[in-house]
Amino acid sequence: MDFVQVDIIGLSTSPSSGGAYALVLGEVNGNRRLPIIIGAFEAQAIALELEKIQPPRPMTHDLIRDLFKHVSAEVSDILIDELKEGTFFAKIRFSVNGTESQLDCRPSDAVALAVRMTAPIYVSAHVIDEAGIPTDDSENLTGTEESVPEVEAEPAKSAPKNQLEQLEEDLQTAITEEDYELAARLRDDISKLKSDKN
Repeated sequence: MDFVQVDIIGLSTSPSSGGAYALVLGEVNGNRRLPIIIGAFEAQAIALELEKIQPPRPMTHDLIRDLFKHVSAEVSDILIDELKEGTFFAKIRFSVNGTESQLDCRPSDAVALAVRMTAPIYVSAHVIDEAGIPTDDSENLTGTEESVPEVEAEPAKSAPKNQLEQLEEDLQTAITEEDYELAARLRDDISKLKSDKN
């Protein structure tokens, strides 16, 4: 099985999210981003560690890190290896006294532990192929209005878009606007629509 290494690009939320956040992972050697919807507690646990803010008492993920250290377990990496019906699955891979093992967990918990133990994060190639959102780095460059060519004549009206085309267009808009939570929902809708057609 092939794996793709990713880094944390950021956490985002929107007022309509109902307390959910989008954890955005980006390919280390590529341009795809993988948004994963996570809860507020997990987002806070990741953000605190990324910002190196030490809470007065250990949080749950600090406790897990300390337990791994106490039993001399080494976390080798985190692997997000499955996507079923819009839900991501992850594994914490570790070794104790030379014996390798793994624990099934939510990606948010795995990433919260990874940032505490400086463990690399990997995504199965088939998961990032299915759910990764390609980004164009040139879209992130800011330009002036003068650089946009003017259109002299109004273009002819195109045929109405079908549902799939409209969703794909909305997905590109969400990526451009860096609304990864919406992009994740649209990606799931597109996958469901494509699977229903097959």
